[in-house]
Amino acid sequence: MSTQIQRVTGMQDVLPEDRRYWDMITAAAENLAWRYGFQRVDLPILESTDLFVRGVGTGSDFFVQKEMYTLVEPDGSSITLRPEFTAGFVRAYIQNGMASWPQPVKLYTIGPSFRRERPQAGRLRQHSQFNAEILGEEDPAADVEVMMLAMNLYRSLGFRELTFQLNSTGCRECKPAYIDKLKEYINHHLDRLADIDKERLGKNPLRVLDSKEPGMDELLAGAPHIVDHLCDDCRAHFADVRRLLDTLGQSYSINFRLVRGIDYYTKTVFEVWQSGIGAQAAMCGGGRYDGLAEDIGGPPTPGVGFGSGIERIVLGMKEQGIEPLTPPPVPVLVAHFGGATKDAAVGLVFRLREADIGARLAFARGGRSMKSQMREADRHAARYVLILGEDELAEGMVAVRPLAGGEQTRVPLGEIDGWLVSALAG
Repeated sequence: MSTQIQRVTGMQDVLPEDRRYWDMITAAAENLAWRYGFQRVDLPILESTDLFVRGVGTGSDFFVQKEMYTLVEPDGSSITLRPEFTAGFVRAYIQNGMASWPQPVKLYTIGPSFRRERPQAGRLRQHSQFNAEILGEEDPAADVEVMMLAMNLYRSLGFRELTFQLNSTGCRECKPAYIDKLKEYINHHLDRLADIDKERLGKNPLRVLDSKEPGMDELLAGAPHIVDHLCDDCRAHFADVRRLLDTLGQSYSINFRLVRGIDYYTKTVFEVWQSGIGAQAAMCGGGRYDGLAEDIGGPPTPGVGFGSGIERIVLGMKEQGIEPLTPPPVPVLVAHFGGATKDAAVGLVFRLREADIGARLAFARGGRSMKSQMREADRHAARYVLILGEDELAEGMVAVRPLAGGEQTRVPLGEIDGWLVSALAG
């Protein structure tokens, strides 16, 4: 006996019960995106590996160094399953001449991304995201717009206990000087660093601020804060973001350890936090990436956006007791006795669907008792069973049996569509 094949580690089957959550989330996301003036695009799942090496950055250890799914084509070219969306958005903006469109360009998408990481609550190796990006705009109001789009997505779904975590990571002018100060501070405490943080210190020192290793909270409490070392432009930008959030009455907390895990971030970085989601508090994150277009060979193009994992949202909804609406059951089952009555039943069930009436056909290869077909209707919570027997067929009629009680009746076949529309509306 052969071994039963299982799904790959870190993947999941989204079954109908959970699909209700997904449908609710994607509908809310698309509605909000439309209200905010975003247009949908769909980007390739496979991109050139160079897009992520140059765009995401070699210091972004959990993407480029360890967790990208990369393969080499027969011609020697290297392609990668996208580990994140932003680099693909910027590539599409440049390649498709979107710089000539009315600016800014506001885009969103929904789809899967892939990371070879340790599966955990709300985070899988294939996980789907809602991503929204504003390209071609430096105004801090654009930062606030994507932040509030994220926040209002969760609010529209019924989330409670949400807050923004906010920071600025500076720009390419002021960030290097801050990194030097951070390294100077940490170098005085190297004996307290775990091996992973020593590795980060060499590749991307800002990632040390995001360390979850034991003892790092106490050590980093004395580390310099980047907001105290911003250039005039970054300082003004960050002040404008905070002022606009204050104008909206939106609370936030300055988190000097918030840096996000990707090299391309500049200026604003943020996360939406909700308590109680496994070991992770962040529902989503994002920020500004004004140098990314240049990194991948394009002209200077400011951008800001965020991504939110749908699996993470589903987990949060379940923890907060948010139930999606259950779609109504298909209201009609068409039963028959085989032969010519089966042919007529097939024609009838498709006719009802064309009339926008949900209908199931009782499959009965080799014959099936009427009692068995009635049990099927009951299992599926149908409201009416339409019975086509030889007598009904000869007389151009259909028997209608209500499952919630009441008398069985007969309706002319030519009138059953209208009869059902009226009955189901009652």
